[in-house]
Amino acid sequence: MVYCTIMSPAILLYRAKRTTREGLIVEMVIWQLPEPTAERPHRLKYRLYCGRLDGKLVVRYDNETGKGDHRHYSDSEAPYHFINIETLMSDFLADVAKATVEDK
Repeated sequence: MVYCTIMSPAILLYRAKRTTREGLIVEMVIWQLPEPTAERPHRLKYRLYCGRLDGKLVVRYDNETGKGDHRHYSDSEAPYHFINIETLMSDFLADVAKATVEDK
């Protein structure tokens, strides 16, 4: 006999994408997962991205499988301490603003 577990689908909580006057693409996507995992105890899968129109990364927050919560800032990568969605988005947008100022 074969048993199959059917997972409930993830639920899209937030999706937004825009291009700024400075020529940056800012995209935020957050999903709620059906069950917590060791890497995602908060039950969220997310990708918050800011990059230039030419494809150059400015800053990205994500929780890719195998890496957990982390952020990319230009060429560097560091762990990110997830608190909640509001703080995640606030931290990301602060880094976007900081990168925009540093680039001028």
